[in-house]
Amino acid sequence: MPESIARLRSTVEQLSAIERPSASDGERRAAEWILERLEGSSADARIEEERAHGTYWVPLGLMTGAAGLAGLARRSRSRAALVAAAAAAGIADDVSAGPHLFRRLLRHRPTYNVVAEAGDRGAERTIVFVAHHDAAHGGLVFAPQLTTVPADVFPRWYARQETSPQVMLLVAAGPVLVALGALAGLGRLRAAGTVMALGSVAAFADIGLRDVVPGANDNLSGVAAVLELARALRERPVRGVRVLLVSTGSEESFMEGMRGFARRHFASLPRESTEFVCLDSVGSPELILIEGEGMLRMRDYTHELRERIAAVAGRAGIHLRRRLRLGLATDGLIALKAGYRSAAIGSVTKYKLPLNYHSRLDTADRLHYETVRDAAALCEALVHDSAAGA
Repeated sequence: MPESIARLRSTVEQLSAIERPSASDGERRAAEWILERLEGSSADARIEEERAHGTYWVPLGLMTGAAGLAGLARRSRSRAALVAAAAAAGIADDVSAGPHLFRRLLRHRPTYNVVAEAGDRGAERTIVFVAHHDAAHGGLVFAPQLTTVPADVFPRWYARQETSPQVMLLVAAGPVLVALGALAGLGRLRAAGTVMALGSVAAFADIGLRDVVPGANDNLSGVAAVLELARALRERPVRGVRVLLVSTGSEESFMEGMRGFARRHFASLPRESTEFVCLDSVGSPELILIEGEGMLRMRDYTHELRERIAAVAGRAGIHLRRRLRLGLATDGLIALKAGYRSAAIGSVTKYKLPLNYHSRLDTADRLHYETVRDAAALCEALVHDSAAGA
C-alpha cells in the first residue's frame, strides 16, 4: 500500500472510531485529534469554540409540526394560514443558510472548529480549504434505493439528470400548501399540505432517533485530504499565497460551525484576495467539481474559480467530473453567499451521489482512498498554481 494511502486510511479509521454528532463531546475529541496532527505541520493551529444548536431535525420538525397542526385546526382559517406561512418562511431560512431566526430560540451548546495557517503567512492572497469532522444521523429518507431503483428502471432518463433532487422543496411545500389552502378555503389543498407536513415530522423524528453514522466519506475523507495537504505544504513550501486549513464542527446541523468561522474571521479576510475551497465526501469512486448546490435555490459556485481548478486538474492528470449539481448544502455555500470566490470538490458513485450518504455503511474500509489522494493532490496543485500567479 502506498504511504500516502496508508496515512489517509489511518486518519479515517482513527477518527471514525469516535462517535461525532454535531456539537458534542465526541466532536470535541475529534477536533483535538485533528489539532494534534496539524501541530508541527502548520503555524498557529488551534481549536475555536463556537455555539451551535447541533441538529436540523428539531427546528424543522417543530416548524413542520406547527404547520401540520394548523392544517388540522378548523376554527380560524386566517390563523392557520399565518402559522403555516411563518413555518414555510422559517424552513426556507433554516435550509438556505439564512439568519436562522427560529433556531435562535432553541438551546445551543459548544461546537469545535480546528483552524491552522500554512503557506506564506505574509502573503496578500489567501486560500481557505474547508472540511468538517462531525457526523450525521441516519434515517429512512437516506435509503439509497430511493435513487438506485429509479436509476436502474429508467437508465436513459437518469443518465440525463445532472442535478440531484432538492428534497427540502417537499418539506417546504407542505406548510406552503396549508397556508394557501387555508387562505383560499380550499380544503383538499389544505389537507394535502397537512399530510405532507406531518409526513415531514415523521421523517425528522426518525432521523433524530437514529444512531450517528461513522461518517468516513462524509466527511472524514475531506479531513484526511486537508491533513495530507498540510503535510505536503510542510514538505514542499510555497511563497506568495497564504493557506488556511479548516475543519469545522456542526456542518451536519446546517453549517453552524462554518457560520461561527464566518462570524470570527470574515471581517479579516478581504473578499478580493480570498478564495474558499470546500472538500466534502471525496471518498467515492469518482472525483467531481461541484458546479452548484442548494436545498431550495440552486447556487452556482464561482465560475472563474471552477474553471481554474479544472485547468489545474487537467495539468496534474487528475480526473475531475464536471456538470453535476447537488440538491444539498455544504460549508462552501456560507462563503459563497458572503461574496467570496468559492468552489466545492466532492465525489460520486455511478448514481451521481456520494458513497453511502448518511448510512451506517459509511465506514473506513469502504472508501476509495485513491480518490481522496487525488483530492489532496489537486488542492496542493491549486496552491502552487496560485503561488505562481501571485
